[in-house]
Amino acid sequence: MIRLTISKDKKYFINGNKKFFYLADTCWSAFTNISFEEWEEYLSYRKMQGFNVLQINILPQWDASQSDINIMPFKINKDGTFDFYSINEEYFHRAEKMIEIAVKKGFLPALVLLWCNYVPDTWASKLRETSKMPLDVVETYVEHVAKTFSKFCPIYIISGDTDFPAELTKNYYMLALNTIKKLSPECLTTMHLQGRLTELPEEFVNNKNLDFYMFQSGHNSAYRHMPYEMALNFYNKSVKKPIINAEPCYEQMGFSRGIYGRFTTFDVRKAAWQSLLSGASAGITYGAHGIWSWHKKGKEFEKNIGEVFDKPYDWRDALRFDGAWDYSFAKWIFEMYDLFEIEPLDAILNNTREIRMAGNPDLSTIVIYIPSNTTVIVNMKLENYNFIIIDLEKKYIANPTIETSNNKTIIHMHNFTSDVLIIGTK
Repeated sequence: MIRLTISKDKKYFINGNKKFFYLADTCWSAFTNISFEEWEEYLSYRKMQGFNVLQINILPQWDASQSDINIMPFKINKDGTFDFYSINEEYFHRAEKMIEIAVKKGFLPALVLLWCNYVPDTWASKLRETSKMPLDVVETYVEHVAKTFSKFCPIYIISGDTDFPAELTKNYYMLALNTIKKLSPECLTTMHLQGRLTELPEEFVNNKNLDFYMFQSGHNSAYRHMPYEMALNFYNKSVKKPIINAEPCYEQMGFSRGIYGRFTTFDVRKAAWQSLLSGASAGITYGAHGIWSWHKKGKEFEKNIGEVFDKPYDWRDALRFDGAWDYSFAKWIFEMYDLFEIEPLDAILNNTREIRMAGNPDLSTIVIYIPSNTTVIVNMKLENYNFIIIDLEKKYIANPTIETSNNKTIIHMHNFTSDVLIIGTK
């Protein structure tokens, strides 16, 4: 069973005595939508690909696809709302069994305690006025969660897709955070934030019960620079913690706000590498449009509320999108080249911030991500390095053409037509 701790330099995770690259899949709707047979099939495929973390919402995802499974975590009132004071033990027993199966296969669960629609004043709570959990239930609910899941040493994600518009909102999350940490001090904690939100309230930044940062660069086609901008923002916070982009754009997700178009394999790969080389180097989370909501062909998907995404693919089709392999390849690169301590380097002289560069503290290894082919000029004299270039689409490996002059390094245009990664080792 995976039991994570955090490195002394607050950059990465450790499992036992081994560095751990957090490679998560987004499976928010697992407990409400997935049969045990489907669960086994899904877990086996993702395990084969090298994934080691599953991000799951403990409570029903408000924007999940229609499910065949009629089971809820609380008893239902006559008006269809939840009776938060009456826990449905059958639901939690089923969820516990699903987590037990996943853990036995080598996965670490990352479980969301309170998605934002259950908390007052958040953006999503306004879309579901009757779904808010009473404050006096939070502690009892968290205690039940700990009793059910803490034996598996999960990560507890305190919030889901949240903003912090009011003191009451923060009170909910603070109570949940401090309660779960008191009951399960060995479990790491974090917070999943609303897309493009970087302003985590200081009381959470400074709280020792919060172990690492998560951000969401999101699914808005107008903000494709967010992966590196947000990574740098969290990297530069006064309190250092490991950083994860826990929701980059999902593969084949329709653009938010109902804008025509979908994110491609290239888009999700680009978001990953720009995050990893800009400070969010503890790992990365993948998402497929059809897995997160667990969609089945012929079932309903409400696309006219919230972010207004286009229809998902059937989950079995989404499971086999190519982008998942790109994310597992990133994990392989980090492990092969021991990139766990890399830091972003501001040394690219090209007139763009899209090209990202990072290196180990002693600069024994440097990595450059180039989304579109061009000659790259680096404001460093990178002599005595062995360089390779990797075509990230086809996984071809070649020798780049590189020269140094006037304390600068010139990386000439390569012969590939996709995005590339350049790795230099002394």
